[in-house]
Amino acid sequence: MNEPPVEKGEKERFELLNRRIVRCTRCPRLRQYCREVAVKKRRAYLNWDYWGKPVPNFGDPSAELLVVGLAPAAHGANRTGRMFTGDRSGDWLFRALHRAGFASQPDSRHHDDGLILINCAITAVCHCAPPKNKPTGEELRKCVDWLIRLLEIIPARVCIALGRIAWSWTWRALRARGEVTHSEPPFRHGAEVLLCSGRYLLASYHPSQQNTFTGRLTEPMFQHVFDRARDLLRTPCSGNGAFPSG
Repeated sequence: MNEPPVEKGEKERFELLNRRIVRCTRCPRLRQYCREVAVKKRRAYLNWDYWGKPVPNFGDPSAELLVVGLAPAAHGANRTGRMFTGDRSGDWLFRALHRAGFASQPDSRHHDDGLILINCAITAVCHCAPPKNKPTGEELRKCVDWLIRLLEIIPARVCIALGRIAWSWTWRALRARGEVTHSEPPFRHGAEVLLCSGRYLLASYHPSQQNTFTGRLTEPMFQHVFDRARDLLRTPCSGNGAFPSG
């Protein structure tokens, strides 16, 4: 008698999803650009063996906090192979996560530096580094399926979208899963939406140099969003805490 199939746990599903992301070839332009950057390199990183492929999700498969960025930086995550690792945006992000209790250390320079995310995972709406940090709408449409699948695995009670594009495409992913029933709210730093599924979606300006060097985003502004996520997670979950299945 055949035994019924055993459902994979969150960790196994998370790792399987990551393997599929790394093998993805849906966007030839992006794959070519990632490879070109990995060959040409930046002078400061000539001795690095660049990752040069789609960058997988990073963190705790059972996380209650999910951080959604735009895309890997050409000489950041495309070099190190880990989301937000090795660039100035990551410096801001990991400091904020560490202060709020979601990261074991305040910085991250390479894949094996010992950083551990605590009850947190990091992803992006585009998993390949795009030229000029600008993926096309079609490339984002092809990649959003990975975010939808991730939301099926991670029981995140709070999602933080970094930037307007991450906000919009995270909203689309949540809508595809049936977790929102109304139109997308306007993006603004500090926006907070309680979804019909029980998740919260928070918004922050992206910690890009364009925002941080100009003062549009300050560290107290950025930190407030992560402290708010921590406080929301300290509040008992209403209902059974389950989200719609894909």
